Amino acid sequence: MLITPFETELYAKLGDFFVQRGFVLLSEKKQFRKSTDTGFQNVILSVSQYEDETWLEVNFGLRHEHIEQTAQQFLSNHEDFRADANTLVVSIGKFNDARYFRYKIGHEADLDDVCELIKEFLLTRGFLFLSQYSTLPDLDRLLNAQPTQPCKYLYNQIHRGFKGLIAARLTGSDDFLRLADVYRNQLVRLGASFHELHQYERLLSFLLYHSVN
Repeated sequence: MLITPFETELYAKLGDFFVQRGFVLLSEKKQFRKSTDTGFQNVILSVSQYEDETWLEVNFGLRHEHIEQTAQQFLSNHEDFRADANTLVVSIGKFNDARYFRYKIGHEADLDDVCELIKEFLLTRGFLFLSQYSTLPDLDRLLNAQPTQPCKYLYNQIHRGFKGLIAARLTGSDDFLRLADVYRNQLVRLGASFHELHQYERLLSFLLYHSVN
């Protein structure tokens, strides 16, 4: 994938900050990523260049390997992308309830300021969030506390139903069967396709009758 001069400069300005915290640059995936005991954490940098300025959206999230090893068998993600699938991912803007927020860079000084703002957010809020929700019990609570409401830490709410159900099963939640019904109804309400509904029932059967530990 083509790396633009702006992206090269952006990665250089942020590189030391991330390397010092155990992240490595995966430029072809537009992200810095750190391996963890349960999967990985990542910060994804999405650049849109216009005539007079450049917009930068920053997403951050994590992958819980145990959840994704099961989920990706039943979701429609292309096989080439399954190993990179996040369990949680949210933009800085959406995290702060400013859904369409982008950093806007018109000059070199703007880029320096934006990089400092990104670092400050990650140090004060972002990394704490990723650490807090790195374990199955915490993911179970985050995904399943309000199953009829959207979870802002995933973009795809249909996938949320699959992953929430897996998290409940892996933690031995007493709410598992109730959640199975709730998420089935949510999938219908969200307009899930026949294939997605069929895959959900296959997942439920798998979780009920096979060991996932």
